[in-house]
Amino acid sequence: MNSKNIRLSWLLIALFAVVSALSGCKKKDMSLKLNEPRNIRGVISYKRSFNDLNEKHINVAKAIGIAPLADRAAAEAMKERLRKIETCEQYAVDSLTHSIPYLIPGAARLLDSIGYHFLDSLTAKGLNPNKVIVTSVLRTQQDVARLRRRNGNASEKSAHAYGTTFDLSWKRFQKIEDPDGRPLQDVNADTLKMVLSEVLRDLKKADRCYVKYELKQGCFHITTRERD
Repeated sequence: MNSKNIRLSWLLIALFAVVSALSGCKKKDMSLKLNEPRNIRGVISYKRSFNDLNEKHINVAKAIGIAPLADRAAAEAMKERLRKIETCEQYAVDSLTHSIPYLIPGAARLLDSIGYHFLDSLTAKGLNPNKVIVTSVLRTQQDVARLRRRNGNASEKSAHAYGTTFDLSWKRFQKIEDPDGRPLQDVNADTLKMVLSEVLRDLKKADRCYVKYELKQGCFHITTRERD
């Protein structure tokens, strides 16, 4: 075979490879991705299912958490015993006005689990992805004083003071957009609340946490039962 025929052969091979690659590429579906809800049951009653009173939360918080802190400077000095939480793949952290984003390791791990199982449940139930939103975390005594000036019903004694406790909104969730820009149908907040309630019910049954349904605050008040 002469050099001209060799070059022609290589050209044909290259052309065949390009055609094969192009034919193997499928155009991404950019149509609206609809929800296909299935097996969404929620709980019979939010108030009955999540009725762990403040005393339960505080007792376990005192047993496994840090001592209440005077102010945010004191919290900074406790970093070796606390884990900072930030918006991540599993959850979103709200703009915190009366708390700071620190939890003991057991509480941080519980939050990770809730976020992971919530996303997993949405997929299993045919719903587009959303993150839970953390609305309150560790409160110093200074934070509590400021909160009580704004809300006279806020308790001076709260499990939030021990780094064991966080609140998750049941009114608001953060939609996760498709990385390639495919539009996703919204999921109704009431539906997301039902799915989240199933996740919390299972973790509560596994003795991993206490949960109180807060109607006025629009959140689930959650305290870990795990120290480390």
